[in-house]
Amino acid sequence: MNGPFEAWVARPWRILGELLRPEWVLRRHRVFATVVVFGSARVHAGSRWYEEARSFASLLAACEDPRCREWLVITGGGPGVMEAANRGATEAGALTAGLNIRLPREQQANPYISKGLAFHFRYFALRKFHFMLRARALVAFPGGFGTLDELFEALTLVQTGKVTALPIVLVGREFWNRAIDFPWLIEQGMLTPAEAALVTLVDSGAEAARVLLASRAVTHIAP
Repeated sequence: MNGPFEAWVARPWRILGELLRPEWVLRRHRVFATVVVFGSARVHAGSRWYEEARSFASLLAACEDPRCREWLVITGGGPGVMEAANRGATEAGALTAGLNIRLPREQQANPYISKGLAFHFRYFALRKFHFMLRARALVAFPGGFGTLDELFEALTLVQTGKVTALPIVLVGREFWNRAIDFPWLIEQGMLTPAEAALVTLVDSGAEAARVLLASRAVTHIAP
């Protein structure tokens, strides 16, 4: 066997492992409903968006409503907003997970992910699959290409009916109004008003938490 052929033979097994292991572990921890948090890896502790994400996850994890006791905050597992959300949930005494991706820079697993719930991916597609598989809501803080990629993929899945509609909350109204000009896309005929309304814009993590707590779409789904 030569090198390239060995790599080709190994790839299906790596793919299968990344598909099955997170599923097995999350089921073992009885995790059936998640709130997915996206956002930049480039923000630091003490910055506005770091602290907003930390506050959001803490408020959600501390919720006494029986419905939200079933939710688990899950992130991309890296630094920045991801670390902040895992940190907020951990500080509130809740389990929290991270789906880390192997990248040349900016993506090392943060220390606030619960023991046994840090998963490491080689393939973006499988990581995205696990983000959406149990998602009952998605909250995006300001970010760059990675955040936009994950956000638009989720929006496309909802738009096309591939997943059940779920709350998609964008934190940072000014940032998102400049990053995505929804009125202009409607004006150009690229979006309908109903499609633009798939997202809810808020100004803070606390406001995002209130939106989810008021939403009947965020419910526990039994296996």
